[in-house]
Amino acid sequence: MAPVKSLRLATLEAIELEKTGVRGDRRFYLIDAEGALVSAKRVPPLLTVRPVVEDGRLLLRFPDGAAVGGEVELGERVETNFYGRAVEGRLVEGPWSGALSELTGKSIRLARTEQEGDGHDRGPGAGASLLSTGSLDALRDAAGATDAVDGRRFRMTIGVDGVEPHAEDGWVGEQVRVGGAVVVVRDKAGRCAMTTLDPDSGTRDLDTLGVLGEYRADVPTLEPLPFGVWCEVVEPGPVAVGDPVEVE
Repeated sequence: MAPVKSLRLATLEAIELEKTGVRGDRRFYLIDAEGALVSAKRVPPLLTVRPVVEDGRLLLRFPDGAAVGGEVELGERVETNFYGRAVEGRLVEGPWSGALSELTGKSIRLARTEQEGDGHDRGPGAGASLLSTGSLDALRDAAGATDAVDGRRFRMTIGVDGVEPHAEDGWVGEQVRVGGAVVVVRDKAGRCAMTTLDPDSGTRDLDTLGVLGEYRADVPTLEPLPFGVWCEVVEPGPVAVGDPVEVE
């Protein structure tokens, strides 16, 4: 999950999947001085910052070892365009915006959505995503790489092992039980330049888009450069590493 959208992901052994996704996932987000959404696609150094949200407190750990934290206090209301969808939020008062601006050399403000799930790219009805390790292996082979492709590049919710490459493409429209939760796979997930970045350093080190554009060119899709799938959560429940994934 991403406690702060576009900062480094938090990897969890177990989650509680709710109708809007994992509670707190992408609840915080970043905007520029004009109020436009800021992502690591535009500002890669954001991926070097590790966020922790706990008991109403937000802590950001920076690559130089510094940490900025405190109680979350909300201020001015803002409305942000999330890929054509208006999202209501509040600016977060405190030291975080200044620290992120200093790191990146850009004017960055921290905000929090008013509602759970609004921070997802496709909204609260797209609270989870699935990506198989088989698909990651296929991407590695297509790229001619020797090292495994880190699935965090694609910021998926749940990784699925033990299936053929791109098996998840065939689950579109199907109901899938994941641990104690049930999702409906709505569509294949299109990918952007953020996937070209190393998920820890923000270094642009793998041409994922070029590779997908070649070996996935003939895949029927509504979103360009599909890789993995996005889902609607229809039955909340717990999900943990090692749980079965079954198409119902």
